[in-house]
Amino acid sequence: MTTTSAPASERLTRQVSQRVSQSVFDGSRLRVVLLVDVHDGAQQQFLEAYEQLCNQVASVPGHVSDQLCQSIENPSQWLITSEWESAPPFLAWVNSEEHVRMVEPLHSCVRDTRSLRFHVVRETGGPAEATPAKRRLQASPRIGDGVIRHALTFTVKPGSEAEVAKILADYASPEPRVDDTTRLCRTSLFMHGNRVVRAIEVRGDLLTALRHVARQPEVRAVEEAINPYLEQDRDLDDPESARVFFTRAALPAVHHVTAERDNPRAERHALYYPARPGLGMRLAEVLARQDEAAAGSPYSPILRSTIFHRGDVVVRLIDVLGGLEAADPVLALGFPDPGPAAELTTLVDKAADTDLKRLIGLARMDLVTDRRSPEV
Repeated sequence: MTTTSAPASERLTRQVSQRVSQSVFDGSRLRVVLLVDVHDGAQQQFLEAYEQLCNQVASVPGHVSDQLCQSIENPSQWLITSEWESAPPFLAWVNSEEHVRMVEPLHSCVRDTRSLRFHVVRETGGPAEATPAKRRLQASPRIGDGVIRHALTFTVKPGSEAEVAKILADYASPEPRVDDTTRLCRTSLFMHGNRVVRAIEVRGDLLTALRHVARQPEVRAVEEAINPYLEQDRDLDDPESARVFFTRAALPAVHHVTAERDNPRAERHALYYPARPGLGMRLAEVLARQDEAAAGSPYSPILRSTIFHRGDVVVRLIDVLGGLEAADPVLALGFPDPGPAAELTTLVDKAADTDLKRLIGLARMDLVTDRRSPEV
C-alpha cells in the first residue's frame, strides 16, 4: 500500500468503508446538541454565564456557530446547538483543560446536562448545485452493531500499581441489565505503568448505563478503595469534585472498525500510544486509516479495533486472532505495510530509536480484567 500527501480525513471522506461503524475522521461537519436542565429560578444566571461562554467559544478553531434555545413548555429546559467544521477540532476543545475552566460558571446553575454529537448527513437549503462533498456532509450512513464504546482513563500514584490492580480485579460484576433498552455488554480493564484504562461496551443509552454503574454498591466500594491511590484527588460525595474527575477521565472512542469475519477465540488486547505533545489527534487518525485498510485483508489477525483518544493519550483496543505474541508486530501496531510505520515513530513519544518489536512491548497494556455479560 502506498501513502499520499493528502490528509487521511480527505481519503476517508471520498471512500467510507462499510466495515467502519464509527469514525470522527471523515471530514464532515459536526452538529453538537446539549440538553440542559437549569435549577428553578437560575435562568438569568444561566443566560449570563452562557453569553460569557459564547464569546470565548467563538474564537475556538473549527467553531462555526451556535444557538441557545429555551423550551416553550418548561422554562427550566434549555437547548444549546453548535456547528463545527468537523469533529476533531470540537473534540480537541471539549477534552481540553481550557474547556473544563470555561464551563465552570455554568455548573452552579445547572441541574443536569446531556451532550449529543452528530455528523451532518443531509440538509435542506443552500445552492441547489452544491454536492454533499462540497458541503462537507457525511457521504453515507454508517451501519453499526448497536454497541456504544467508551473508556475512562486516570493515573495512580507510582508504586501503588499492584495494589490498585488487585482492587480493580477483585470485585463482583454489577447487574448488566440497566432497563428495558439498555444493557452492559463488556468491561475490559488494562494498566500501563500507573495509567488505568477501563473500556466499556453498552447496548442502549451510554449515559444511563454509566449512571447505573455508578450507583452499584460493588462499583462504589471499588471506587472508594482506589481513592487514596489516585494522582488526581476526588471526593465522590461532592458532585462537583466527581464531575470534574470523570470529565478529565473521559476517553472517547473516535474510530471503530470490524473485519467481516469473526472468531470466538480472538483475544482482547490494548496498546497505549503516548503521543508527542499536540499530535494525539493526528496519531489517532493515522491508526484509524491503517486499521481500516487492514480490515479488508484476509491475512490480518486484527478482527476488531477501537481507537480511543484524549489529548496526548491514544489507546487502541484490539481483538486479535492467535494472540499478540504470534502477530507480526507491524500488523499488531496497526500498520499493514512496513512503510507507514516510520510515521508512527514520529508521532509516538520516545519511539524514534525503538524497533517495532520492542515498541509493541512498550505499548502493550497489562490486562486486569475482561468481563462479558451473559447474553439474554
